[in-house]
Amino acid sequence: MPAEIAVQFFLALAVILGTCRLAGLAAQRVGQPQVVGEMIAGVVLGPSLLGRIAPDLQDALFPSGASNVVLYTTAQIGLVLYMFIIGLNFDVGHIKQRAGTTVAVSAAGTFAPMALGALVAVPMLSGGDFFGADVPLILAMLFLGAAIAITAFPMLARIIFEKGLSGTPLGTLALACGASGDAIAWCVLAVVLAVHQGSPATAVIAIGGGLVYTLLLLTIGRRALGALGRVSEERKAIPPSVLSAVLMLLMVCAWYTETIGIHAIFGAFLLGVAMPSGFFAARLTDTIEPVTTTFLLPLFFVYSGLNTQIGLVNTPALWAVTAGLLVVAIAGKGVACSVAARLSKLPMRESVALGALMNARGLIELILLNIGLQAGIITPTLFTILVLVAIATTLMASPIFEFVYGRHRVPTNPSSTSDDGTSPSGLPPR
Repeated sequence: MPAEIAVQFFLALAVILGTCRLAGLAAQRVGQPQVVGEMIAGVVLGPSLLGRIAPDLQDALFPSGASNVVLYTTAQIGLVLYMFIIGLNFDVGHIKQRAGTTVAVSAAGTFAPMALGALVAVPMLSGGDFFGADVPLILAMLFLGAAIAITAFPMLARIIFEKGLSGTPLGTLALACGASGDAIAWCVLAVVLAVHQGSPATAVIAIGGGLVYTLLLLTIGRRALGALGRVSEERKAIPPSVLSAVLMLLMVCAWYTETIGIHAIFGAFLLGVAMPSGFFAARLTDTIEPVTTTFLLPLFFVYSGLNTQIGLVNTPALWAVTAGLLVVAIAGKGVACSVAARLSKLPMRESVALGALMNARGLIELILLNIGLQAGIITPTLFTILVLVAIATTLMASPIFEFVYGRHRVPTNPSSTSDDGTSPSGLPPR
């Protein structure tokens, strides 16, 4: 039995990697980040397309049961490694320079969409097609609010990387806003799950344990991890013993945050932030990143695509609900973040670009929706509707960003102002 699962999984991997690669290249040809193509490839390989035109093939490639568990577990490893890489390259210095803006944008991008999502949940719950039969109004409001407020943090990070914004003030600001906003959304989700399961202690453990983890890791942990950087710099390489220690510690952090009720990706991201910067972070990124982004990360898109059934949205009323939620999502997240950034005296181009990036929901939205679906909080119909909203808002991010910011950007050293007066963000001074 295990051998048969392994053989089947090898074939599924080959199909996933080939499809995601082709979709990624196609996305780049039309001006979208490769990760957007991979996200769409996940839906294509699921019941929405492949399952409709070749159901027997789709079932043979992705059977339910043990093979599905293997796919899910491998995908989680990819997510954890990827978020660790993002943390390694996270520049805290830029956040200190724009702390006020980070707080303002994060607050606007969290509470405005949560409020709008909660209001929309009231009529949706009475419809009976979107939430579980035993879900009370307060849970429906909190869950939909969190779903609307979420930002695709790993996808945001990858878009920033592909756009060459890593380490720039705008790129780091977007990551900081996305991280803090998503942390709040995950705390809300922890409360929802705790109430749904009838255990308030779950929420207390998640929030309290997360705060303790963050404080200890970024203080005592950061100083202890400095030894790894010193050893690597002395040897001009990362020894196998150091790499093994890092990976072991990464899995422990992922296990801990997942156990207390906060997703493993946040434990991985914070561990990356706490790691020594400079040579160590750069060499570790070069070691881990290629296999993670090209081999492991695409698996999650396909796993989520297996739960997406676009055919469930099959009436004008359901498509109207989808359009309405899309408008609410854009207004609550993209517009709110742009307004907050502009009120914080960011230039107009940066403000709109930041709002566009924050409005992308792809990967994290899929994680949250999968949790809600498995817990019985939402129905497959609402799951599919919110997946469509996630895809639409993610597709919008890159074109809006390029139109308002990317085409005006002048390549410069992101940490300094050039002789011609170009700003650190790469834009001409306004």
